[in-house]
Amino acid sequence: MQRFSGVDYYAIDDLLTPEQRLVRHTVREFVENEALPVIEAYHAREEFPRHLIPRMADLGLFGANLHGYGCAGLDNIAYGLICQELERGDSGLRSMVSVQGSLCMYPIHAFGSEEQKQRWLPKMAKGEIIGCFGLTEPDHGSDPGGMETKAQRDASHWVIRGTKRWITNGTLAHLALIWAKTPEGIRGFLVESDRPGFAARDIKGKFSLRASITSELILDDVRVPESSMLPGVVGLRGPFSCLTQARYGIVWGALGAAMACYHTALEYAKMRRQFERPIAGYQLVQQKLVFMLSEITKGQLLAYRLGQLKDQGKLRPQQVSLAKRNNVAQALEIARLARDILGANGIVNEYPVIRHMLNLETVNTYEGTFDMHTLIVGRDITGLDAIR
Repeated sequence: MQRFSGVDYYAIDDLLTPEQRLVRHTVREFVENEALPVIEAYHAREEFPRHLIPRMADLGLFGANLHGYGCAGLDNIAYGLICQELERGDSGLRSMVSVQGSLCMYPIHAFGSEEQKQRWLPKMAKGEIIGCFGLTEPDHGSDPGGMETKAQRDASHWVIRGTKRWITNGTLAHLALIWAKTPEGIRGFLVESDRPGFAARDIKGKFSLRASITSELILDDVRVPESSMLPGVVGLRGPFSCLTQARYGIVWGALGAAMACYHTALEYAKMRRQFERPIAGYQLVQQKLVFMLSEITKGQLLAYRLGQLKDQGKLRPQQVSLAKRNNVAQALEIARLARDILGANGIVNEYPVIRHMLNLETVNTYEGTFDMHTLIVGRDITGLDAIR
């Protein structure tokens, strides 16, 4: 098959700055030359390719759209293009960067003390410290306000007890951002993974996101000093603001997975011959390919405009919900159609389609399900809350 060179039916490249195109090219080359040759093997073993973490750090991918403290300080469209190219390789690659930057570094940057920022952010940007985000619990996913993890004050320390589940990077992490209920409301705590009472174990047997580490965190009376608490936010506004950052990256990342599937299906259809002609010449196959291209193009325009709004400080979380809901759902449909075009070859790892299709089943669920984002947008346009 021809090497991937992008999907750009509406000349969106013309809207990008030279820096944005350079960032995309750099990450695309990294994915092509270093990630794709190994990702199937790591997917098969349910492992993350840890040797790529220093390379990601060298490329400035961790906290790329944050400013200062060793971060690259890129604009949000450049960061979106990073997520797009990483997820074209595998959702696990984008998840690593998203959790590190949007869910761990961002809240320290936005809500942390200057001491916390100086202590953690430079090392996280270098990949020397890996973080994880402890919000979801075994019985509390879409309703994080019902969390059962609690932190009680004990003199100059806090004692945290609870369980977090479906935590990306959990057993890789040196630092966990744990959200817990306190007498004054939900607060975030920076918890080193080597503290007594802290344990992490991997969730095995996944059919999706296999090249990503997913864990359960157990906090059994973990003591942390007062200085571990993020001082700048109280309540669900803290974790929700982090999720908005991460969902923004998913909006772009899903396009990368969709592009990989579309490119594979198009090239395959032009080569695969049945009844003495390439199957790309048949009407039903062309209909599927045109649908894929249409949805990718619409998703690109959504993502680009969203990036503009974010850089202008005008972004609203509900706008991110609409784009996350749309782009992931359409990417999943594109993956399914690509698998259909490839026929029996669509289910083998010689082609990336089935891996992307399975990954997108998770991406469609995490960071807010399709249904939850539907209700978030519905509440925004009607003023009526159908969630509760």
